[in-house]
Amino acid sequence: MLDNLDHRLIAVLRANSRTPVAVLSRELGVNRSTVTSRIERLVDSGVIEGFTLRLGNDVDRDAVRGVTMVVTAPNEGQSVVREIRGYPEVERLHSTTGAWDLVVQLRCRSLSEFDLVLERIRSLPGVRDTQTSLLFNSLTAP
Repeated sequence: MLDNLDHRLIAVLRANSRTPVAVLSRELGVNRSTVTSRIERLVDSGVIEGFTLRLGNDVDRDAVRGVTMVVTAPNEGQSVVREIRGYPEVERLHSTTGAWDLVVQLRCRSLSEFDLVLERIRSLPGVRDTQTSLLFNSLTAP
């Protein structure tokens, strides 16, 4: 069970998973050993599955990005998720309600690579249907 300190720690790490333990300690008002042991416990228990990075859109301007919506066969959703989660081209993966079961955000180096990833997703056992939209520009609210 996660307590308030765990939730606060996770929130800070979500914003920047590279925040030094000393800074986490100061922001959370606890000593460094508490922060270190909490992070270790969250990792060991599977609450934190890993640490990652997000690239700015300007870093890889030629990347092909898109969103693929996926319909899975009954009782096949988890096996599809396990497979897709391992694709290096997957930036984000969401379950959803409505006509689609999953939303997969992809980033590839080229259109041909993007096409190959889509073919891999479409050929997975348990995938019934897909629909893909390419992303051109990221727009932020003023």
